[in-house]
Amino acid sequence: MTPTQMLGIPLALLGAVFMSLGAKYQHQGVAKVGVNSDDASDGAQGLGGSHLLALVARPSWLIGTAMLGLAIALQLASLAFSPLIVVQPLGVVSLVLTTILSARDTGRRLSRSRITAVTLCVVGVSVFVTIAALSSRERIITNLRIEIVIILLAVAVAVFGIAFVALRKRFKALFYIVCAGVLYGFVATLAKITINRIQNGALDWLTILVVVMLIIGTAVGAYFVQIAYASGPPDMVVAGLTVIDPLVAVVIGIVVLGETDGAPWSSYLGFSLAGLVAIAGVFLLERGQSEDDVQASKQAALRSRGTPTAGDAASSTSR
Repeated sequence: MTPTQMLGIPLALLGAVFMSLGAKYQHQGVAKVGVNSDDASDGAQGLGGSHLLALVARPSWLIGTAMLGLAIALQLASLAFSPLIVVQPLGVVSLVLTTILSARDTGRRLSRSRITAVTLCVVGVSVFVTIAALSSRERIITNLRIEIVIILLAVAVAVFGIAFVALRKRFKALFYIVCAGVLYGFVATLAKITINRIQNGALDWLTILVVVMLIIGTAVGAYFVQIAYASGPPDMVVAGLTVIDPLVAVVIGIVVLGETDGAPWSSYLGFSLAGLVAIAGVFLLERGQSEDDVQASKQAALRSRGTPTAGDAASSTSR
């Protein structure tokens, strides 16, 4: 990597900080809407129109959305300097910050399994970054490669949409996290393609189609993220996104965009092993999450800025 390409790394790290803070505040907003809406639910079956309208009126959710927007802007800026498979995995830093913030907000000590899960995620993605920095190269992105990415994203949106409509009563937070992570991996790739084409003056119908698909992927992914916030703690959501998102982006970068063409077989072996370690961390984090943890996270979100919880209401009634 050249010194100029290295500039993308601090931008990506700063974006990870804002992603963590954005997740914290968005989770607060979603939790409060779930309690205050007339059709309150845990959100596992999807957020209705009333929930979405209520979110827009929530300052905490708006603040979180603004922070996530800034995180995305920093990520796009990092992509303008560095290869996709170098800066994209750095979002795992937000997982560490979110886990610490969640533990502080709930007043619960981090369990050994939770620490192990986060460590696996961080180690797996960190190895990803190291291998990517050593083996990635910027490539010319041909129209054919772009069309393949667009088709794959369209298929993913269709499959996830059909599954959501037909089977959402059976799904838990992990399904929505996986869906959002996959879609955001495509979004990161399309963002990189858009920047690449703008830098090369290729403003044509294909570039417009890329931007349209980027917006669609972002919107559908964001909806799944809000559902995941309604049915799980923020660190679980961020864990899935910061692992699945870069894994998908890296796979696209390797298979479709050819960013590691010519790399030795040992690099691909390293990618595979590091990916398995990171994924194992996500599943361990999900399995080690008890119902008490979920409820503690929701109660902590509701206590922020004076929102009364069920326990507070009961105490008030008894007095």
